[in-house]
Amino acid sequence: QVQLVESGGGLVQAGGSRKLSCAASGRTFSNYAMGWFRQAPGQEREFVAAISWSGRSSAYADSVKGRFTISRDNAKNTVSLQMNSLKQEDTAVYYCAAQQSLRPVQAAIRPDYWGQGTQVTVSS
Repeated sequence: QVQLVESGGGLVQAGGSRKLSCAASGRTFSNYAMGWFRQAPGQEREFVAAISWSGRSSAYADSVKGRFTISRDNAKNTVSLQMNSLKQEDTAVYYCAAQQSLRPVQAAIRPDYWGQGTQVTVSS
């Protein structure tokens, strides 16, 4: 079992930045590819970004490419999402996710575990 706890959500103005963090516990963190997903009201949950177990490969949704950066620290069992140039359409609940995998990441991961989510609201 892996427990994931997100933090860093909140209210931010359009054009601003926000950094989300996810703390993992329970299993060997470096055995897992990690990802971020989001869900806006009335919409399905969608992939945002993913990073391989080593941090050497990553993938992004087209809607956030060039604005968001995913990173991880295996020594601290954390994964982060730096969000810059935020837009109103980035407003959503952001979920941290983990997939047991030692393969490079080329697209969305298929999560085995989910966090509870953290709300990000971008105002105009």
